[in-house]
Amino acid sequence: MNRQPTPGASEPGTSEPDSEPGASEPDSEPGISEPGEKSPQRTPWVLIAIVYLGGVAAAMSLGKFASVGPAVAGELGLSLSELGWVISAVVGVGAAVGLPAGYLVRRFGTERSLITGLVLIAAASAASVWAGDFGWLLAARGVEGTGYVLVTIACPALILRLANERDRGTALSIWATFVAVGIGVSTLGGGVLGSALGWRGWIGLIAALTLAMALVVWVRLPRGSGRQAAAGPVPRAGALKWPAALAVAFCLGALVTIPVIVLLPTLLIEEYGRTATAAGAVTSVISLLSALGGLAVGVLLRRGTPVRVLALVGLLTVPAAWLMYGGAASLTAAQVGAAIISMENGFLGALVFAALPMVLDRLDHADVGNGVVAQAGSLGSLLGPPMFGLVVAGPGFQALVPVIAVGMVAAVGALLLVGGRAARPSPSTD
Repeated sequence: MNRQPTPGASEPGTSEPDSEPGASEPDSEPGISEPGEKSPQRTPWVLIAIVYLGGVAAAMSLGKFASVGPAVAGELGLSLSELGWVISAVVGVGAAVGLPAGYLVRRFGTERSLITGLVLIAAASAASVWAGDFGWLLAARGVEGTGYVLVTIACPALILRLANERDRGTALSIWATFVAVGIGVSTLGGGVLGSALGWRGWIGLIAALTLAMALVVWVRLPRGSGRQAAAGPVPRAGALKWPAALAVAFCLGALVTIPVIVLLPTLLIEEYGRTATAAGAVTSVISLLSALGGLAVGVLLRRGTPVRVLALVGLLTVPAAWLMYGGAASLTAAQVGAAIISMENGFLGALVFAALPMVLDRLDHADVGNGVVAQAGSLGSLLGPPMFGLVVAGPGFQALVPVIAVGMVAAVGALLLVGGRAARPSPSTD
């Protein structure tokens, strides 16, 4: 169905005046629904798949040093601390500038921001190939972080605009699996290709793949009016209170679930005597399970399950933490507990993204709302591993059980609060 343009409509943040009566507007691709218009009758799943793959490409870059870290450190003479900064710098940028980036995406448009983000990631990856020291590599990762933030804010806003109302929850739940899939593919691929090509060859391959994805997005997503930002007032602080509540839940959930996976190899090696190779393989498989949690949210939302009911599923993290870190835990129990927590991480992340359009005052506030959520999730991801490390270095692994319990109960409480707002009528698009 060809979209009929709304007079004067443009994407968020544009300062262009409304069109004069009778002025022609460029056509955009079928299936695109801009704020202020009715959702498309059919969701263009091919376009959504392209947007999703753009996110996966960005997440592959996020995790590209996981498998080749020792080789990078050995060649460049990096300490473990410096290698840690190289790995986490991308998330650190998101923790610092997620909300401002949301306003930036609103100003320049979602499609343009997605393409720019992918190009920045590709360029920074290419620059990393020539890195000769820590400073060069860290600077390149900082640029990558900027691109990554743009991608992670623009993609869900685009998916929200592409999908019709019935499919939004499912589409956004699928989107929430992009980190698990991207990092999983990058970790597995880096182990094989990093050995064959060397770490510089592997990073160069990631740069080429990301640039190719940027070209696909540029060719397939709509041009003309589709690259402008949508009409509507810039959201003020009061309009962001419910997205902020979701962001708190996301931050707390990431704070107490992501470190479990990050520290899983250490647990398996130190507490259960597994080899580094075996611990890495188990961790890769378990980390991919978070994608199943995200897909489950889409299925359940499509069947009409309320957000409040889905939020309660997060409490399964508490007994799972006991399975992992309880005094009498076995290897099997620890792995089962880690698998549950990994799925819970994907489940809660998908629930946050799917619930966001339900609590916005206007759907064209999605870019800024995603900025709030992205910044909070990055903050939790950044602070969680060092916090867990301090606990393990002090009282030990068993002390993580109450830490996880308190964080998850608070996250679920925030989601229950948001669930009441999500049960109300859909936000305005006018």
